[in-house]
Amino acid sequence: MRFLQAILLLAFLGAIGLFAVQNTDPITVSFWTWKTTGPVALLAIVVYLLGMLSGWTVVSFFSRSLREVTERPAQ
Repeated sequence: MRFLQAILLLAFLGAIGLFAVQNTDPITVSFWTWKTTGPVALLAIVVYLLGMLSGWTVVSFFSRSLREVTERPAQ
């Protein structure tokens, strides 16, 4: 099982590396009054990391709420 996980991880990292090498064109992202220019791959990685952070926050909030509901004594 670990061997399969290692192969999948290497394939995923290889795909990310290939994407980064092939997408070096600069793009501009605008949000309200803020603008930034950078390579497509870098901005995609930043968006991915922000998505991981927001997903982790939602899961943490949900699990804490669920734990509070299940640990309360019946009234």
